[in-house]
Amino acid sequence: MVAASASTSSTPTTDVSDAPRTQLRVGRLTKAHGLKGAIKLELYTDDPERRFVPGAEFSLQVPASSPWHGKHLVLRELRWYNQIPVGFFEGVDDRTAAEGLLKAILWVENVDQEESEPDAWYDHQLVGLAVVRDGEKVGEVVRVDHFPAQDLLIVRAADREVMVPFVQAIVPEVDLAAGTVRVTPPAGLFEDVADDGESDEPDAASDTTGD
Repeated sequence: MVAASASTSSTPTTDVSDAPRTQLRVGRLTKAHGLKGAIKLELYTDDPERRFVPGAEFSLQVPASSPWHGKHLVLRELRWYNQIPVGFFEGVDDRTAAEGLLKAILWVENVDQEESEPDAWYDHQLVGLAVVRDGEKVGEVVRVDHFPAQDLLIVRAADREVMVPFVQAIVPEVDLAAGTVRVTPPAGLFEDVADDGESDEPDAASDTTGD
């Protein structure tokens, strides 16, 4: 499953189409490749031929302390080495520059009217959906948190928030038409775990059975 990969709001733009746009997460920079600034990529898109074309511009999600914070990358070329995508970017010309970008997440501006990718949703589509387990509602999606390893659905369940990994094994179905997210969580994810030391066995001190 491609996890939720867009920002939480759609901001209208003033281009000629006047179509609302969102930020779509499409990849992560993982490892420097060679000495000329190439960087291996982990793709979060099922359509790299459309997203990673020469001249494509990406916003960067990096720590505020990074010299790349607030900047953009422009792709010169995408190549494949042993089925691993490798990007070459303008202004990234040596290994040192490439290593300064590792773990950066790449985002692109996406027109909402563009055809959606299979099994991909925007955050604003997921927020507010009912979370259903075994046919019963157990909570509601209140936000989506994005991390390099995986995304998390943050679900309001009763008076607490539950972090649900947004992976196929745990979230097998998202039904936007029905307004539901079906989950098959591991035991204990939505249940309060009994405190250590609690026991269903009777207290020995209360045993009044005579000899």
